[in-house]
Amino acid sequence: MGEKTEAKAGKAHFGEDLPAAESGSFRIGGDLPVWRLGFGAMRITGKGVWGPPPDHDEAIRVLRRAVELGINFIDTADSYGPHVSEELIAEALYPYPAGLVIATKAGFDRSGPDRWTMNGRPEHLRSACDGSLKRLKLERMDLYQLHRIDPAYPAEDQLGTLKDLQTQGKIRHIGLSEVTVAQIKHARAIVPIVSVQNRYSLADRAAEDVLEYCERERIGFIPWFPLGAGELAAPGGELRSMAAEMMVTTSQLALGWLLWRSPVMLPIPGTSRVNHLEENVATAALKVDDAKMRALGKLAKSA
Repeated sequence: MGEKTEAKAGKAHFGEDLPAAESGSFRIGGDLPVWRLGFGAMRITGKGVWGPPPDHDEAIRVLRRAVELGINFIDTADSYGPHVSEELIAEALYPYPAGLVIATKAGFDRSGPDRWTMNGRPEHLRSACDGSLKRLKLERMDLYQLHRIDPAYPAEDQLGTLKDLQTQGKIRHIGLSEVTVAQIKHARAIVPIVSVQNRYSLADRAAEDVLEYCERERIGFIPWFPLGAGELAAPGGELRSMAAEMMVTTSQLALGWLLWRSPVMLPIPGTSRVNHLEENVATAALKVDDAKMRALGKLAKSA
């Protein structure tokens, strides 16, 4: 289901005998090896991605269990909480095990539950980076992503700011979120881009052209809302029927399809419960049938 041999060659690549390793590997930026099934840390915050989680201890257990299962790629953002997700990651996992890649994002202001306002002002991005480094207790961010390209400011200024932070040693690699192919190409003329995080799932493939571009260019594609299977998982739906036939859950099959779909795909399903985390990670060992995956993809696309 992935490039397992590449990971085996890297001694610093922890968790080789743990469940997440079955998802195969990908090297972000060519030098950051991660297992392709990661963890998205948005849901460990409160309702509306606002404030602390309702069960703080369970959130800590989720993060620690993720690492125990071999996950070595955790995605977060300064706007999750805001700040709460980053603070919980540091509380649960610092000092970090060698090989753990933490990616965060900047580019939003928060004024309340489910309220998101783009802010790509260069001064804000600089301050946000410093804040994330402090909360995560890091000297350098492995992957720093622009949460959105804010149309209120020139893209050159926003990307130029990240390039400056990279030159200063505060950022190792730079990624983008919710962008078009044209925006990626423009960004790459300013600074190297190693990852793209767009909404994508079995049932939502509006970003198909972006995925195909990333695959050609060996850019990591991080699908957010990866389990948005919608009506496909309804009683009698194709996803539910195939999942029952394979004796897996609909969520596991939807994740398995993503891992099958492309070698640059890096799903980051999130959860606030340990049992859901373990169910998601078990997907890494799913034995897929190419013909069934192709058929499922075609059925979902026509639904």
